Amino acid sequence: MFTGIVEELGQVTGVETLGDSARFRLRGPLVTDGARHGDSIAVNGVCLTVVDHGDGEFTADVMAETLKRSSLGALAPGDRVNLERPTPVGGRLGGHVVQGHVDGVGTIVERAPSEHWELVTVSLPAPLARYVVEKGSITVDGVSLTVVSVGEDRFTVSLIPTTLALTTLGVKGTGDPVNIEVDVIAKYVERLLGHRAAGATGPAGDPEAAR
Repeated sequence: MFTGIVEELGQVTGVETLGDSARFRLRGPLVTDGARHGDSIAVNGVCLTVVDHGDGEFTADVMAETLKRSSLGALAPGDRVNLERPTPVGGRLGGHVVQGHVDGVGTIVERAPSEHWELVTVSLPAPLARYVVEKGSITVDGVSLTVVSVGEDRFTVSLIPTTLALTTLGVKGTGDPVNIEVDVIAKYVERLLGHRAAGATGPAGDPEAAR
């Protein structure tokens, strides 16, 4: 589990296309400190598994499903990426519960800078709109943010100077893709309510257990 608090602004140092998958090499001295084969690291909000590491870099394989559902397929050497290690049991939940399972890709529609912060509008894929609520949590490129406003096909977030300086959201421009992960709690609630409406039963077929 992650919390959407980016630890390091890393960089893509290599991309190897492997037919229906790809292997990325990424630089991140902080997140690779103490890393082991098989560890998880979130890259722009996508949970990836460390295949190899050394000299402040690590490699990770990205399968076709991930390339299709996220913006990782558009990355090239030199691109900056948001990096975060999983939160240890008992660690601080600085943002909100983030799985690293991207639900879809949005696009930055507009940036409106202010004196000390910036309002950013992001397009919202239609299937995800029902999970996004005003003042709720959302993850954009691995960054835990609070929704300022939401419409049928877009939402807005406010970025403080720290977020602008320490994440990719400070440099991405209009038209750039971003990974979106909605609040997982909303998806589970929808699933459970859907089963209740359909008359699903609980364990061992006990109707009372589903209530």
